[in-house]
Formats: sequence, C-alpha cells, structure tokens
Amino acid sequence: MAKEIPLAEITLRRYEKPYSTDKREMVKKVCLSLGLLQPGDSRDIIVDVLMVLDEARKEKKQLNSDEIKARAEESRKKHNLELKGIAESNIRRQLKRLRDLMIVDKKENLYNLSEFSSLREIFSSKIEKFLIPQCVERVKDYLGELEK
Repeated sequence: MAKEIPLAEITLRRYEKPYSTDKREMVKKVCLSLGLLQPGDSRDIIVDVLMVLDEARKEKKQLNSDEIKARAEESRKKHNLELKGIAESNIRRQLKRLRDLMIVDKKENLYNLSEFSSLREIFSSKIEKFLIPQCVERVKDYLGELEK
C-alpha cells in the first residue's frame, strides 16, 4: 500500500513580468511563484529570510539562525513592516522549507544559498532541471498505470 506522503512537492505560479525595482517586492514574487508564500498571506517572513541569505551569498558568508533572525528583523524594520513571524522556531521552519526545496544548504548549523549560487542558478539547476522532471515523470507513471 502506497503512502500518501509526497517524496517531493513543488507549486509554481505565473505572474506578470517584473516591473518593480524594489528588491523585497522581487523576492516576494519569487516566493509566491515558488509556492513558498500564499497570495494575500501577511505572514511573509520567508521573504526576509531569503533576502538575508541572498545578501550573505554576495559575501560568500554562512549565517546561523540567530544572525538570520537579527538581519530579518532589521529588514522588516527598514520596510516598516510588523515583526510577525520573527520567532526563532519560525525562522528555523522557514529555513527547513528552503532546504526542502534545495534552495538552502546547511552545514554545522550554518546556512547559505545552495553553493553560494544565485537564485536564478539554483532554480535552473535544482528545481527546473532536477525536481520538476522527477515530479512530471512520476505523474506520467501514475497516468500509465491508470490506463492499464
């Protein structure tokens, strides 16, 4: 009997072409596009976490969850946003979600964007070329079985 727990999961959404030059808005659209954030969700700490990791990537710096939390707080204050979702446990949960999607690497409780690559490179190599084809093939397996 097959379990109903997915081995991998991805949500993709298509939005209009990018028009904003505000980095936080761009990262928010990336999160929405990848299903990391739901449309209309006010709990958007994932955006700040991803922004913090992208900035650290430029310096090739790994951060622990406390540093990520502190920098995410600064980001939210800078953008005049409420400090919702800033609890340590929630930061770690968001980091786990990013790890599950292969966007973030963890080594000795230090986090960084996968191989210090850009988000575009990570999407191309880990999601577009690896995760999506595997998901599509498994759907085809089920469709094939259904035809028997």
